[in-house]
Amino acid sequence: MSSTDLYRPTSSAGSDPGPQTLDNLPLFPLHTVLFPGGRLPLRVFEARYVDMVRNCLRDSTPFGACLIESGEEVARPGKATVPETVGCLAEIVDCNMEQLGVLLIRARGRERFQIISHETRDDGLLVARAQVLPADIIDCKLELLGECLDALRRIVTRLHAEQPDRMPFDEPYLWDDPSWVANRLCELLPAPLKAKQMLMALPDAGMRIEIVHRYMRQNHIV
Repeated sequence: MSSTDLYRPTSSAGSDPGPQTLDNLPLFPLHTVLFPGGRLPLRVFEARYVDMVRNCLRDSTPFGACLIESGEEVARPGKATVPETVGCLAEIVDCNMEQLGVLLIRARGRERFQIISHETRDDGLLVARAQVLPADIIDCKLELLGECLDALRRIVTRLHAEQPDRMPFDEPYLWDDPSWVANRLCELLPAPLKAKQMLMALPDAGMRIEIVHRYMRQNHIV
């Protein structure tokens, strides 16, 4: 199988191509939720994922990060891993070899995607036919957005003072982008993974802001 078989974007013919479809997108099911613009550090040691990382680096293509709906991250005979249907494309921005056969990578969240179908290859790698989801709808209540932005600034200031070398997300900080503000708060809040998955999959940044604001008000953060 050639590396180009792992990831091939396609689109409809005509002047309006419509949603982008990704064929044979390699999936990495995880016990975490990656948001667009988020940071994803991974220690990769299973052969199927080491090969996936090498292919992605060679061809400058992303992989799909998905929350595990059922199953485990590490392959087990007879135990299928089922991913959630909405995930986030992950672009590898840094890779180092910790020891022979073990890679330390850092990836950045890009666009969200929805799985149309998926299959398991002979080596155990999940690959999907997926559709890239559109960017967030931006329809926010300015008062709620302002309070969320103030809370995020306070959190970032505190984290930077306490652990400047271990910030949970990368610069630049897009304070004027409602989607970025909402996504960073979703990452930071101690909410269950299923709740974070629901928030990530929402099509509207304003809805995400409202839910996060309600949570922070209930917990006296704003």
